[in-house]
Amino acid sequence: MLIETLGSMRDIGRLAEIAGILVRHGFGDTVRRLGLADALARAGHALHNEHAADLARLPPPVQVRRAMEELGPTFVKLGQILAGRADLFGPEWIAEFGRLHSRVPTVPLEELRPQLREDLGAEPEAVFARFDAEPLAGASIAQVHRAQLKDGTEVIVKIRRPGIEDKVAADLRLLERLAALAEAELPALKPYGPVRLVREFARSLGRELNFGYEGRNAERIAGNLASLPFVVIPRVHWAYTGERLNVQDHVDGITGEQHARLRDAGLDPPLLAKRGARAVLKMIVEDGFFHADPHPGNVFYLPGDRIAFIDFGMVGRIPPRRREELLQLLLGLVERQPEPVADVLLDWAGGAHAIDIAQLESEIETFVDQYHGTPLAQLSLADMLSDVTVILREHHLALPADLALLIKAFITLEGMGRQLDPGFHMASEALPILRQVLRARYKPQALARRSWQSLRRALALVERLPQDITRLVRHARRGRLHLGLELAHLKRVGDQLDRAASRLAIALIIAALIIGSSIVMTVSGGPTLFGLPAFGFLGFVGAVLGGVWLLRSIRSGGRHDDDAV
Repeated sequence: MLIETLGSMRDIGRLAEIAGILVRHGFGDTVRRLGLADALARAGHALHNEHAADLARLPPPVQVRRAMEELGPTFVKLGQILAGRADLFGPEWIAEFGRLHSRVPTVPLEELRPQLREDLGAEPEAVFARFDAEPLAGASIAQVHRAQLKDGTEVIVKIRRPGIEDKVAADLRLLERLAALAEAELPALKPYGPVRLVREFARSLGRELNFGYEGRNAERIAGNLASLPFVVIPRVHWAYTGERLNVQDHVDGITGEQHARLRDAGLDPPLLAKRGARAVLKMIVEDGFFHADPHPGNVFYLPGDRIAFIDFGMVGRIPPRRREELLQLLLGLVERQPEPVADVLLDWAGGAHAIDIAQLESEIETFVDQYHGTPLAQLSLADMLSDVTVILREHHLALPADLALLIKAFITLEGMGRQLDPGFHMASEALPILRQVLRARYKPQALARRSWQSLRRALALVERLPQDITRLVRHARRGRLHLGLELAHLKRVGDQLDRAASRLAIALIIAALIIGSSIVMTVSGGPTLFGLPAFGFLGFVGAVLGGVWLLRSIRSGGRHDDDAV
């Protein structure tokens, strides 16, 4: 039963709510195909849609985006992550997912007060010198109020919406079961690993729901960017911050959505674009730990042409090996060298599924070569990265999860830079930094450090070798040693065995005909044909025909085997 497949009875209410929202937004047919309508009806839930005709006129991406907004924080966050998966979705879908930086209705302070009292240990008016009852903003996960500490510091108080963790947990359980169902029933989706994607999303969302985790992210990025005095990261006040509450310095500036006000405020938009690019590139290329959602609402421009970043709930990490691949990819794109780009993408394709390596490599080389001779100032790094993900999508290859957020950040950053300065070019800003990082990797100190690390790993491997061999022998003695053999062309081998068995059976029949006909020829009497016993003659004819067929089969089978090789 589908209800049992998708969720337990504790999730049936949320499942009915999700199905109802999908029906209201024109996805009634999808709900029925999944069997949810009948299953929920048996569970006592009726689904109606009075506006299906109006909603059906909207493009599918718009319908999905509006449904996600109504489905709540889990699906809003999922859409925000999918906005970076140009390897999975076309431009029209990416554009709609990119609009999911939602402003949801705020709730009255009285609904938050019990949770605030529990987290602060007292009423907010007693803890803070001033606490504004009127919300400053509302988002899918939290609501923000302004306040003032006893020492006069202006802060914002980010409060997690009460009860949201239970709804998110139910959504994630349903999403994982639905992903497992899709992976089992739709083989075309298997290369993209729906279950793996949902589990990665669940881990990311779980961290984002923990505001203490967000505070640690902010402090780590602040430490990494300490060498850039023009970058401001709000200070976290840990005396009040915890899992459901985040208190940090209030940033008073012009948001990235108000860039038209910058010149009136005496700021230099082109300089801000360069500085923003410098900060994000340092996070990505040098530190491997970056703000994964730098949309205009999370960026503020301050006096002195400074830039403040807020909201570090969604961050990205790039391990050292992946950072080297990224460096090779970006340098190849910026310097218009197809070989390193092709090498990196083929490594990312890895052992996915059967792909035409030659065709993929040819497409990549053609794509990069088209930019040969193009001035650096005319290159759009965001467009080039988008084109790369399109090539991956056409070959049904999924982008590594740790790079999807990165490419989204690059594309968002270049868009913001162009808003500040129409002449802004990310490639021009990136090239010096990429070359600097590449040179730093081959300094004697860096080479010595990596060599020492490799030597330590090798020595550790040698040290563990006797124990590993002993364990292997012990397993062999106990009969617990298993040998796995994977045959790449098992079906072809099976077909060859099947043909061989068929030929052997025909050969045995031919031999039996010859022997039987020979015996019949020695028996006198009975019908004759051409002066010979009729049955014996017909048996020899059948044997000859069978032999001719067998010879032709052997010859044609040999040619097929040669072609397969």
